[in-house]
Amino acid sequence: MEKMLVGCFLLLLGQILLLPAEARQRPRSRSISRGRHSRTHPQTALLESSCENKRADLVFIIDSSRSVNTHDYAKVKEFILDILQFLDIGPDITRVGLLQYGSTVKNEFSLKTFKRKSEVERAVKRMRHLSTGTMTGLAIQYALNIAFSEAEGARPLRENVPRVIMIVTDGRPQDSVAEVAAKARDTGILIFAIGVGQVDLNTLKAIGSEPHEDHVFLVANFSQMESLTSVFQNKLCMAHMCSLLEHNCAHFCINTPGSYVCRCKQGYILNADQTTCRIQDLCAAEDHGCEQLCVNLLGSFVCQCYSGYSLAEDGKRCVAVDYCASENHGCEHECVNADGSYSCRCPKGFSLNPDKKTCTKIDYCASPNHGCQHECVNTDDSYSCRCLKGFTLNPDQKTCRRINYCALKKPGCEHECVNTEEGYYCRCHRGYTLDPNGKTCSRVDHCAEQDHGCEQLCLNTETSFVCQCSEGFLINEDLKTCSRADYCLLSDHGCEYSCVNTDRSFACQCPEGHALRGDGKTCAKLDACALGDHGCEHSCVSSGDSFVCQCFEGYLLRADGKTCRRKDVCQAVDHGCEHVCVNSGESYICKCSEGFRLAEDGKRCRRCSEGPIDLVFVIDGSKSLGEDNFEIVKQFVTGIIDSLVISPKAARVGLLQYSTQVRTEFTLRNFSSAKDMKKAVAHMKYMGKGSMTGLALKHMFERSFTQAEGARPLSARVPRVAIVFTDGRAQDDVAEWASKAKDNGITMYAVGVGKAIEEELQEIASKPTDKHLFYAEDFSTMGEISEKLKKGICEALEDSDGSQDSPAGELPKRGHQPTVQHRYLFEEDSLSRSAQKLFHSTKSSGSPLEDKPDECKCENLIMFQTLANEEVRKLTQRLEEMTQRMEALENRLRYR
Repeated sequence: MEKMLVGCFLLLLGQILLLPAEARQRPRSRSISRGRHSRTHPQTALLESSCENKRADLVFIIDSSRSVNTHDYAKVKEFILDILQFLDIGPDITRVGLLQYGSTVKNEFSLKTFKRKSEVERAVKRMRHLSTGTMTGLAIQYALNIAFSEAEGARPLRENVPRVIMIVTDGRPQDSVAEVAAKARDTGILIFAIGVGQVDLNTLKAIGSEPHEDHVFLVANFSQMESLTSVFQNKLCMAHMCSLLEHNCAHFCINTPGSYVCRCKQGYILNADQTTCRIQDLCAAEDHGCEQLCVNLLGSFVCQCYSGYSLAEDGKRCVAVDYCASENHGCEHECVNADGSYSCRCPKGFSLNPDKKTCTKIDYCASPNHGCQHECVNTDDSYSCRCLKGFTLNPDQKTCRRINYCALKKPGCEHECVNTEEGYYCRCHRGYTLDPNGKTCSRVDHCAEQDHGCEQLCLNTETSFVCQCSEGFLINEDLKTCSRADYCLLSDHGCEYSCVNTDRSFACQCPEGHALRGDGKTCAKLDACALGDHGCEHSCVSSGDSFVCQCFEGYLLRADGKTCRRKDVCQAVDHGCEHVCVNSGESYICKCSEGFRLAEDGKRCRRCSEGPIDLVFVIDGSKSLGEDNFEIVKQFVTGIIDSLVISPKAARVGLLQYSTQVRTEFTLRNFSSAKDMKKAVAHMKYMGKGSMTGLALKHMFERSFTQAEGARPLSARVPRVAIVFTDGRAQDDVAEWASKAKDNGITMYAVGVGKAIEEELQEIASKPTDKHLFYAEDFSTMGEISEKLKKGICEALEDSDGSQDSPAGELPKRGHQPTVQHRYLFEEDSLSRSAQKLFHSTKSSGSPLEDKPDECKCENLIMFQTLANEEVRKLTQRLEEMTQRMEALENRLRYR
């Protein structure tokens, strides 16, 4: 106890003496050159070699993950070079090693690699950024197992050389660190943990040694790391008790902050005096598992047996003495120990003979009860049934069935698969032959193989061929030659005047001045419309020996009595359109100018921002934002409010502010005027703590859009919109609640500034992200984002009230009002796009009336329908003729 008090006193005295010495040396300190002439360190006076003759094994562990950018990585290297300045580096003094880690660990150099400080500095400057993951636990494990091994240059524990880890990280590790860091500290390694930026402090404490205020450090950014140089100079150059005091440790002395502890060799444990060691009684301390006796050895134990027993191969169980091994037992197969003697035993499938020593193989198949349908085969301890070639055993393991290779191997035969005893083969239907690939089939070409003698056409059948004639010909009685068909003679044509043969059939003809009626047989005198070039633009109507022109519905006959013009409904009625009236067939529609949208009455026009919307702002009030930038965000919110018409029937707006908690500044029902709402925004107090974005989204989803807080019911189809603002990484998960909000019809806008994370913004924003995600590097461009949001909301409100071209009403029903259908913001009107595509495709289809301004062209539809009906009639007639010819051919073949 006295020695411990003396040690603490010496340590305190050294610290007191060190501070004045540093203070006296600062005015005389000179700038230290490290090969970077352009940079002068602000604490040059502290960087003299004040660790002179200090023995230590120091390993740097550097976070080289992708989250550390190039500039910050350079700052880490500068920090290491600053630490090296006050270290007395050499093989017998301070040895330095360095590890980089990302997804893997890279050993830049070990404790034995370099012997001079200049070599270490050059190696640090040459380091290259890994830019991968963050496996901090893996790096500490590597240091414990390899970097501090004697093979890599670490001095033995018995020399009491302090072992130190200095680890620098900027993020959360992707693996477990607490357990491996504890193992490293228990072996006597002193760990300094330095966190940069938004690092979890509890993770740093799990890594660093205690007390944490001396070994755990957190700075805001990499530029602030240089402020820790003097702190580490004092801590690394501090005297260690194992080298100052007579510690009296029996085996090893391990330095701790300001003191020391004793450790024992493997196989020993520390006595109550915490200095001396004794052999560990493993037989008493562990579940040794010995069946009879346990005997301690240095660092281990062995099992032993009583007299008359011997230790088994597992080293724990005890077995009786093997009489079979000590006597000439004469067993043919196996000898088994018994009480004070032995007996012979046969293996499975054998029986012991009367001499009790030899064995005979058992023939199980000799029994008539084996039940095998084909063959019986003896096994070691029984029998099994076997089938002949081409058969397989049934589940009863006795009877056999033929193997269906076709079903088993699925050979892909085009027609048929035929099983054989050993396999299968493919077979074709009658009239086909197997192709060389053995699977597909081709029809046999009898016409090519034989001299068929057909005058015109040869047609293959399954087993032979038949001759056939070309269209317009009939086969003669010899079934080979052909004669032209006289359809008028062959059939009862029924023509009123005359019958004329065609290539495939016949046609009726009428005399001059007459036309064939629709029945295709009788004739009618031609009317005036059919005889003359009437010149009617739309339709001609016969009237005695003359005709009159008529127009389609919606058109008026011009003064020339032939051409037509569309009726101008807008001129004919009192349409009441506020901006523009557009004719639409027999009715009209009202349209609005750009920047306006049609009101619900289908006649008046109003600006696009007047529409109904439930809008909730979710504003980041974390400490990273700052008071000044928070005021800019408030101006941003005010600008959006100014672009809307605030009222219970138009736009309702709510606002949440969040940091480590969520605060409702005002709900959708609190204010009915923009003036009161902007006053509430101006008086909003900055929270200035953490950044729990996911918690804010949960609050918004579960409460802000409820009817209790002023949201209109879903049946009203009022767009629900949330604008989420953030300037940094969230400290919780955002994906779950953002996804739930979007799935429930809330349109999500994500606005990120500065260090906002792109992946988080994409998880928040609705699709497509190019319309719902906005990012700015600083707050100077917030105005541009505000204008884009205003424009997007205006366009979305315009879409949500349905098309601006809603019909104002049909002429007979002047009081008819259009139904207004709301959709969620920024949802594209696919129906209107499809209609527009259809209009353009019709316009470019090559219609004969294309050059006229009329878009409807109803006569085109009638003309097309008439032509289509005529083509269908011709195709039906040809099909009937073909059927008749096939029937005639079949009859001739049948009676030949």
